[in-house]
Amino acid sequence: MHKVLVMIGLMIAGSSISGMKIHEGRQIMGDTSKVAVKDLTITVVYDNYPYREGLRTSWGFACVVRGTEKTILFDTGGDASILLSNMEKLGIEPKDIDVIVLSHIHGDHVGGLHGFLESNPHVTVYLPKSFTKSFKDGVKAYGAEVVEVHEPTRICTAVYSTGELGTWIKEQSLVIRTDKGLVVITGCAHPGIVNIVTKARELLDDNILLVMGGFHLLDKSRAEIEKIINSFKQLGVQYVGACHCSGDTTRRMFASEYKERFINIGVGKAITAKDLAF
Repeated sequence: MHKVLVMIGLMIAGSSISGMKIHEGRQIMGDTSKVAVKDLTITVVYDNYPYREGLRTSWGFACVVRGTEKTILFDTGGDASILLSNMEKLGIEPKDIDVIVLSHIHGDHVGGLHGFLESNPHVTVYLPKSFTKSFKDGVKAYGAEVVEVHEPTRICTAVYSTGELGTWIKEQSLVIRTDKGLVVITGCAHPGIVNIVTKARELLDDNILLVMGGFHLLDKSRAEIEKIINSFKQLGVQYVGACHCSGDTTRRMFASEYKERFINIGVGKAITAKDLAF
């Protein structure tokens, strides 16, 4: 009888511990401690828009996030030689990268990965769970650690993934809590840029300081883009940096509306906390 009671007690305790883990996970995602990054730097190392002379442009996107607990490469562009060449000219060594976050499986965002891993396989790669097994196995073959992301996930202190969003094309975006608000970085925004920003604000319950990256608005009309700009204003987005697949019309319209708070993003552009002053 005593053994039975002990077993029941262990089962109850195990259930409680399991429940606590789930609860703690939710608390982490909610980031109740409000820990924030103060000296953030985001450097665009791959894009089809130029910014700094001497760097190569190509269709795709990648940026390096520094000042966070871990140095992060978000996406890898479409070509490793271009990615690594631009990083070298910008003084960013592959060995400096701790974490790679891949937004979605399209080649212009993951094409540079394998070449990068040849230079530095000692990284953790956060990728959407929906990626193919062969892709995941290919990353692991280099010795890199793979973390499959489905739900919203804490990557390191004050840095998060929105989790997989969208239906046909699954995509995750990066969210960084700074002392001035949230920075949202998108790859192509296939799930809808307004949906992504709304999700980020809901998850971390903070104002939106900056939204940057590809907005996937190349084929949108001026009327549709105007609606998105109005949604950004309603969401309280302070700064905008549209690049990659956003389109020239989108960039011009956001620049006209946001004026000095529109950030002209291209290869070599470095955004610091000082650039995002209220």
